[in-house]
Amino acid sequence: MQFLFNLKRNFFHTFQEVFVYHHNSLNFRAKVFALLIAADENPSVENFIIVKNYGLKVYNDEKRAMLLMLATKEYVQKVKENNGLYLDTLVANILKDLQNAPRYAKKIDLKALLPLLEIPKDEDTRDFQRNIIEFLAKLKNNKE
Repeated sequence: MQFLFNLKRNFFHTFQEVFVYHHNSLNFRAKVFALLIAADENPSVENFIIVKNYGLKVYNDEKRAMLLMLATKEYVQKVKENNGLYLDTLVANILKDLQNAPRYAKKIDLKALLPLLEIPKDEDTRDFQRNIIEFLAKLKNNKE
């Protein structure tokens, strides 16, 4: 069963531009969530449940919500595995996306990010995540 799930995920990831409507927008949201989640040394499943629930709320579509969660998880894994993506690279990608499409600033939902602050047990991690949220708030305000 896991094999089929991975096969389907890889297939959709490979052909995301063809099959997913507004895939760039979805990826931008995934990067924003991943930035906050990857700031935690030990991200938990609860983080991704929050992302999926947000996707259901925003998209009202189970498949798109799942793709948002999977894209977020993929970005977080790349950061954690030092697979060519680091937090500062993720920030640079977000800044570049906002430069190319300033309307994406409206997709930074600060209220949706707040529940992620409740998950880490380490206060230093929560402080770091609060700083990231402040940074995203400034980005959002500057672009709107």
